[in-house]
Amino acid sequence: MGGIAFTFAIALIGYGLAQVPGFDHVGPLASAIIIAIVYRQIFGYPEAIRPGIQFSAKKLLRLAIILYGLKLNIDVIIHQGLGLLVRDVGSIVLSIFLTVFIAKWLKADSSLSLLLGIGTGVCGAAAIAAVSPILKAKDEDTAIGVGIIALVGTLFAITYTILRPFIGLTSVQYGIWSGVSLHELAHVALAAAPAGQDALAIGLLAKLGRVFLLVPLSFILMYWMKRRKKEQSAAKIEFPWFLIGFVVLSFFGSYVLGKHLFVSEDVMNHIANLTTFVLTMAMVGLGLNVSLKDLRTKALRPLIAISITSVVLSLLTFIAV
Repeated sequence: MGGIAFTFAIALIGYGLAQVPGFDHVGPLASAIIIAIVYRQIFGYPEAIRPGIQFSAKKLLRLAIILYGLKLNIDVIIHQGLGLLVRDVGSIVLSIFLTVFIAKWLKADSSLSLLLGIGTGVCGAAAIAAVSPILKAKDEDTAIGVGIIALVGTLFAITYTILRPFIGLTSVQYGIWSGVSLHELAHVALAAAPAGQDALAIGLLAKLGRVFLLVPLSFILMYWMKRRKKEQSAAKIEFPWFLIGFVVLSFFGSYVLGKHLFVSEDVMNHIANLTTFVLTMAMVGLGLNVSLKDLRTKALRPLIAISITSVVLSLLTFIAV
């Protein structure tokens, strides 16, 4: 219990830090990871409470991904967002393959770069957290990936808001551009909200289409990992059962909560806040595994790769809009 309480406390501090100017654009997840990394460098890993910390990093992470399914309204995507899904598929494919290609060219860490490509293409931290168990990624790589995605995504979202008055897009076009190219739901909201409700609505719809595509992408990655394991060894790939929970809650939220149980928007907001907090606790557990020495040696080249990919993605989607 001590480890869980520890991650809970750091997550609360992360939420407080996210209210400070500057950090308010970064968000609680990245803020909590920063605190956890700093704690690790100063005080070391709290071995006495390791089991509880690992519980947060593993079990609570999966719980957060399952709850994240409630944010995805499949009904809206099917009826209004099918055209956007084509753009979303293009964004995901481009992000993953271009990041991996640039990373290989730069001789960057391949595991971390793949996580960043998936995070850029799909839905930032949530996507990285969801595919990490499938890819057998190190906790350290997951935490570093989440931190980088938060940093780059925030910088791009702010840049979008600065450029908006000068680029000549309608509010709907600008919303599509934001939703198809930016990294996380929070980044899309940050960039699109100043352009009005129409821009925000279409931007979030486009972004939710990318979240929807996390499920088929995860199964593609499972197949790919099984193929690799057959070539390398007979090691077994665990089925990501938490993704089934994600899908079930997506359907439950789309077709039951809204249509039959009539759960208020207030309650759904509370659930969304709980989901973010649980995910923040998990990020604390992951952040404690980060060594700054390794961060210096591993993160720079993947950061360059994701930055180049993000620029290319922004330019191509802008032209396509």
